[in-house]
Amino acid sequence: MKEKDWSDTDFLSSAKPPTWGYPVSKTLAEKEAWKSAEENNIDLITVIPSLRTGPSLTPDLPSSIGLATALISGIDFLINTLKGMQMLSGSISIMHVEDECRADVFLAEKESASGRYICCAVNSSVPELAKFLNKRYPEFKVTTYFGDFPSKAKLSISSEKIIDEGFSALSLGSRKSTTKLWNI
Repeated sequence: MKEKDWSDTDFLSSAKPPTWGYPVSKTLAEKEAWKSAEENNIDLITVIPSLRTGPSLTPDLPSSIGLATALISGIDFLINTLKGMQMLSGSISIMHVEDECRADVFLAEKESASGRYICCAVNSSVPELAKFLNKRYPEFKVTTYFGDFPSKAKLSISSEKIIDEGFSALSLGSRKSTTKLWNI
């Protein structure tokens, strides 16, 4: 998927998969921002982050961090939500919160930047993430058995546009990205 692609709000609103309201509200809000920018001749740039992981500045755990760490916490509801995310979107696409912050600053300062930019470091699957986490953090005893659940991502979300602009972050486009994502 690339910046030209949008979440299918009609499908999400009719099928109502778990947490369907979140992507619908984010999509409708961004479309409204683009409409307002066009009507008011505002130069708008948006960053579309994938699932965030990394440290939080708040004492409350953001829902994205809870979801990203579901396999470590072992919370069944969050694991099932993560699996649902993969089934709906085709992958578990993740990025580090620091990459998003760097991308925001980079694009604000880049005169040639325009439009939408995806920020994603890794496209994976629940079983692939579980195997990685179990190997990296054996003390958490992350389950790696998911029955006949798809073991590979069917879709890749691309950060090619922002990388082509010259953005380089510790994890985007790096073979070491998965390791950095889980240093939280």
